[in-house]
Amino acid sequence: MTAHIFETTATSADYRLTQSERERAALYLEQTRNEIVGALRNVTESQWNFKPGSGGWSIAEIVEHVIAVQQLVLGPVRQKLEAAPAGPVHADCRLIDDIVIYQIPSRLAKFPSPLQPPGGLRVSEAVDQLKASYAQLRERLDKTEDLRSRSIESPPLKAISKGVYQLMDGYQWILAAAAHTERHTKQILEVLADPGLPS
Repeated sequence: MTAHIFETTATSADYRLTQSERERAALYLEQTRNEIVGALRNVTESQWNFKPGSGGWSIAEIVEHVIAVQQLVLGPVRQKLEAAPAGPVHADCRLIDDIVIYQIPSRLAKFPSPLQPPGGLRVSEAVDQLKASYAQLRERLDKTEDLRSRSIESPPLKAISKGVYQLMDGYQWILAAAAHTERHTKQILEVLADPGLPS
């Protein structure tokens, strides 16, 4: 199957995010922030550091990984997007939006991650960092006019779409940060349901 990299529609100058697109992303950011913060509300220190018998990550490691990915999107990814040349909007941009929102959160497919949790955060510190990252993502959504005009390669999208799509624009990277959080909130709930979890 040929990768859809260059198929485009309107020029970036002709395309601005619609109000419904901005609202969709804003609601998704709010939803996924509330879900992960809610999942951590009553987590004790022993539960925070508990590792499941299956050898998976602790809740602490999961959350620190989520924070690291959010900072990647807010830092290096944003810098690469801003340095990329402006170009036409992808013809399938709304389809790619849906792939990001509906397929990245699925726990059925596993993907190796190069971002390993650094360790050391307390629950309250992690929650504060999550809230701060979400505030920055929301600010970028609200204040950036040309989120559709620049795209860069996205290994997660390439993996999920089996190479059919390879690039994500600035709007889709914001969606992806939220979708990644949703994916790992499900993992947190799996750890909390583990029979060996300390009370």
